[in-house]
Amino acid sequence: MADRGPHPTLRIKGEKSHSLLGKKIVLGVTGSIAAVRTVELARELIRHGADVYGVMSEAATEIIHPYTLHYATGHEVITRLMGKIEHVEFLGMQGSADLYVIAPCTANTLNKIATGVSDTTVTAFATTAFGSGIPIIVVPAMHETIYRSPVLIENIKKLKQLGVTVIEPKIEEGLAKIASTEEIILVVERALSAGKLAGKRVLITGGPTIEPIDSIRVLTNRSSGRTGIELAREAYRQGADVTLVHSKELNLRMIREIRVETAEEMIDACINELRKANGGKEYDALISAAAISDFSPELHDGKLPSGAELHLTLVPTRKLIEEVRREFPELVIVGFKAEVKVSDEELIEKARAKMEKYNLAMVVANDLANGGMGTAENEVYILRRGEDEVKYVKGAKAMIAVEIINELSGLL
Repeated sequence: MADRGPHPTLRIKGEKSHSLLGKKIVLGVTGSIAAVRTVELARELIRHGADVYGVMSEAATEIIHPYTLHYATGHEVITRLMGKIEHVEFLGMQGSADLYVIAPCTANTLNKIATGVSDTTVTAFATTAFGSGIPIIVVPAMHETIYRSPVLIENIKKLKQLGVTVIEPKIEEGLAKIASTEEIILVVERALSAGKLAGKRVLITGGPTIEPIDSIRVLTNRSSGRTGIELAREAYRQGADVTLVHSKELNLRMIREIRVETAEEMIDACINELRKANGGKEYDALISAAAISDFSPELHDGKLPSGAELHLTLVPTRKLIEEVRREFPELVIVGFKAEVKVSDEELIEKARAKMEKYNLAMVVANDLANGGMGTAENEVYILRRGEDEVKYVKGAKAMIAVEIINELSGLL
């Protein structure tokens, strides 16, 4: 029979990003009903560039057929260990895999792994990975009552002490539900990243602020908050402990969120966060990406009557970077400078002036006339203190976030 080329599934490889390009991931699947989520997870890993190989316990094959996982990964699925000693080939000392992910992981499998039992394909792969030092991520899914078992709790603690990353389930409807695919992907990316911000703590602001006029109406701006969110994701991928202060909703449990609305609330939240962190010393950097309102209106109680001409009095708001720099003079700060319809030279000049005024480590500058606010893409100039070279970046905000975090890592 003629060679028909690669499996059709592999056509989606790297479709979303190249964050996992060149990485080989073994995906262990156990006998939880959450195994139905494995197809989605495998294909998302591939979309970010990974090569995925499935390993199924016998119990897992009673939930989904191995052909299903074959379709999802584009590779034959391992359901039993044969003469090729697949567990050693992938996860041994000379193994070709970079990571072992068990998702979903039942209580039975988790307890076995923690106690060294290797009586299924999935547990044998785990024992082999332990012996070779290949990282393991475990994603539990089960009934809540089982998850609350003191034996299981102790074994989860034991696995963490052994260096296993455990992505905790979401407790809903009496179930310990498997973590979202988005969360799993992000943790996998972090495990396989260069770890450029490993051990660092970063505070990020993002999105617009919302200034109330009365009990119903507000003044705001066109910021989507996407830049702040993408910066938070990328900082986490690169190993940082991340806190994001914004008015949006990210809902990724590994990134701490502080929800605010007004400029006053955002500035107070940042200052208080830095004060609580040993006078800012526990934070390594502030990335001030939020589009904080420059003015706030006088607040009227109740609802202003409609139909009549209305004059608003706008009062200048406080300046976050100014207050942070005054109180925390040693903190590394990344600022943003937005202008409208200026030349590239004038934009860069204004960015440098802001850098000098507030002693910023970096400034990211863009001209809003060229897009950026409220859009999925942007074009920016990145300036670093003490360097004449200016980096120009154009593309998706996720890609721009990668460049910003990469530049920041060189300063920390």
